[in-house]
Amino acid sequence: MVQTLVVHVENRPGVLNRVSSLIRRRAYNIESLTVGHTEKPGVSRMTIAVSTDEGGAARLEAHLYKLVNVLYVQNVTQVPVVFRDLAMIKVAANQETRTALLQLAAAFRARVVDIGIESLVFEVTGTEEKIDSLVEVLRPYGVLEMVRTGRVAMSRGPHTANFEQQADTEVSAWDEDHTGVYEN
Repeated sequence: MVQTLVVHVENRPGVLNRVSSLIRRRAYNIESLTVGHTEKPGVSRMTIAVSTDEGGAARLEAHLYKLVNVLYVQNVTQVPVVFRDLAMIKVAANQETRTALLQLAAAFRARVVDIGIESLVFEVTGTEEKIDSLVEVLRPYGVLEMVRTGRVAMSRGPHTANFEQQADTEVSAWDEDHTGVYEN
């Protein structure tokens, strides 16, 4: 089963490497990993989809908290959550196929982001299944290139109070020479 963890980290060099290395060392397979800035300056949010069961996810969560720059970890697998992926898909297109491709894009609510002489580039957001379905219907036309983000997840309802309380207190003072040593 795939477990989805949301991890808030300090936005510092090497944090992504430390998190992914920890997961690798524990022999978990990362299905998807996305990272981006949050609404709080200096804090990034990782959404990690990992192949494991609930027990493995709990152990992984405990190990993540041991890392210097990790602020907050939440397993959102069983929580009401909104999942989305993004894909850009370049498809071969000529005069005969262009209209059919545009109709398919409209059916999947995909946007055309580039029109070339021999190709179209679509941008689509949604669930993994929606994107997989679009790719399958586009395949007969000739998928030339594709890039996908990993899963991003956001819990429904009010914001999680635990992270806010942790983030509002001084979580750590980063040593200016970036050695990763905490000052007390």
